[in-house]
Amino acid sequence: MKSKGKKSGWKYLLVLFGVVIIIKLFSFFPSAIEEWYSTKLYPVIAALLRFVTGWVPFSIGDIIYAFAGIWLIVRIYKSVRALLKKKITKEAFVQSFRRTVIVILWIYILFNFLWAMNYERLGIAYQLKLVPAAYSTAELKTLTDSLIYKVNTERLHLGESSFKYPGSNEIFKEAKEAYDSAEKKYPFLHSSVMSVKGSMYGQLGNYLGFLGYYNPFTGEAQVNTTVPAFVIPYTACHEIGHQLGYGTEDEANFSGYLAAKSSKEHSFHYSVYFDLFLYANRELYSRDSVAAKQNYKLLDTLVKKDISTYRKFLEAHRNPIEPYITMLYGKYLEANNQPNGMETYDEVIGWLIAYQKKYGEL
Repeated sequence: MKSKGKKSGWKYLLVLFGVVIIIKLFSFFPSAIEEWYSTKLYPVIAALLRFVTGWVPFSIGDIIYAFAGIWLIVRIYKSVRALLKKKITKEAFVQSFRRTVIVILWIYILFNFLWAMNYERLGIAYQLKLVPAAYSTAELKTLTDSLIYKVNTERLHLGESSFKYPGSNEIFKEAKEAYDSAEKKYPFLHSSVMSVKGSMYGQLGNYLGFLGYYNPFTGEAQVNTTVPAFVIPYTACHEIGHQLGYGTEDEANFSGYLAAKSSKEHSFHYSVYFDLFLYANRELYSRDSVAAKQNYKLLDTLVKKDISTYRKFLEAHRNPIEPYITMLYGKYLEANNQPNGMETYDEVIGWLIAYQKKYGEL
């Protein structure tokens, strides 16, 4: 009986490896992923996940992550203790190793089936018929000029003193409405059910350097609500972009931009143009620091105040661990069809320049 159990265990492992290989082979065909997975199967999966988890007021995914972390710590502790006490036999080690590999393979399979195949799709460039390409410094300066006008104008719409943003739930509701508005012009931004929630780990996220994240296992989009309020609207739109099936960070940034600028709320317009200006001017600084510094001088006083607030917030949470977390996340992005790692976020600049050229607006 034991022998049969061992054989069936290894056969099960081989079947899982076979599924992983099929997934990997499928990833080499972006057109097929776009047609059969991203626009047909994934919307059904996403709707079912959000139907199950969306009505819960707190993040189920965050709780799952907490239990997974506790389980991992306990597992490591028990393994180390058994190793030190020399209680691990060869057979027990092999069984434990096999179980661990099975768990890892299942996580990989579910991760890809439930969402991550979207990393390999044709995506929003295909849907908009945009061709983001290398851009000149002159084109970048033109973009920053437009963003300066936009961010200054939108900040003035919020009033000449400190603007009081609504609560996070109200912002999340407006983010959904922003996508509903964007859908009228961009039908591919449709989603029947959305689920955006505040992260339980917001304070921790301030030290680890994240504003939000998408949980592919529960379909929930989490937003760090402990950051300066003017950052939250665009972050919520960005995470909904992931929820709609835009895996790469530049695509999520761009879908978030299309939604936020479609909102009826000036707070959303300001949030998106504020963030995009920081992206673009940071890139300009690496090419022409004098021009970038001059751009800063052209900003409205209230915009400068918000930039100062955001910088102080980031500086207050700097710590020696954050760079390593950022590096690891960059490696994760590189492993998932984003060879430029963390710089993928900044690649939204190329999208904006291509969009402005094609549609004559920003």
